[in-house]
Amino acid sequence: MTSRITKAVIPAAGLGTRFLPATKAMPKEMLPVVDKPAIQYVVEEAVAAGLDDVLMIIGRNKNALANHFDRVTELEQTLESKGDAGKLERVKESSALADVHFVRQGDPKGLGHAVLRARKHVGDQSFAVLLGDDLIDSRDVLLTRMLEEHEKRDATVIALLEVDPEQIHLYGAAAVEPTDDPDVVRVTGLVEKPAREVAPSNYAVIGRYVLKPEVFDILEHTEPGKGGEIQLTDALMEMAEDVEGTGGVYGVVFRGRRYDTGDKLDYIKAVVQIAADRDDLGPDLREWLGGFVARGADSR
Repeated sequence: MTSRITKAVIPAAGLGTRFLPATKAMPKEMLPVVDKPAIQYVVEEAVAAGLDDVLMIIGRNKNALANHFDRVTELEQTLESKGDAGKLERVKESSALADVHFVRQGDPKGLGHAVLRARKHVGDQSFAVLLGDDLIDSRDVLLTRMLEEHEKRDATVIALLEVDPEQIHLYGAAAVEPTDDPDVVRVTGLVEKPAREVAPSNYAVIGRYVLKPEVFDILEHTEPGKGGEIQLTDALMEMAEDVEGTGGVYGVVFRGRRYDTGDKLDYIKAVVQIAADRDDLGPDLREWLGGFVARGADSR
């Protein structure tokens, strides 16, 4: 029986070049999704799954992340003096969510290298990795299910999503075998961003992982792969072969709501979808959207 996982690692060292110039001075993780930065949704997901020890792997000019999860005493005092209890509570939420730590990645050598930088903090325990570009709707269970499968199978677990085969080149793709559970597959191989013609399946790896600590030893000797970076996918492929008794790799197939904030159009879609589902904004927004769509090209 494995010990309960308490640590989450969130790589956040990317430059966010697809969102320039907005990310010239502000980390892409701090871009607002309605009224919270994207990174807060990710931390909230980790905490909801019982992971209250969060390590962020950051790069230069990412101080805004640390500031967001810190106390802002002057702001709290101002809101308190105004009697604005609602805003005060929301401001305090981010600093009370979890025990949040930060470490610099240093050289930008890829996701695998970023995960490796967590080794001293994680130690010899299993841990979760959450990527900030993928926001999972809080009404849909994913990470908790992955943690359960990890404990059940004593194996590394990744999140998979069935995508249009025309889109598989945007993801890591998994070769899989069925298990006795229709929502869980055994991963037999992984390919990073394959062309459709050579993709082993249309099961795409999305940004949630529950990793056994053996991944660190594998990442230590993983050579740079696609894009000249140390790819986590390459290490997972080695673990899928159950090298040195790592337990193999399993995939939880996610069928819920996922919001991709990885590029500009998908980011806008994510903001609209999340806002449309909120009780305070949804009714008015949906009404406005209906009229906007009805006007179509005439509104241009």
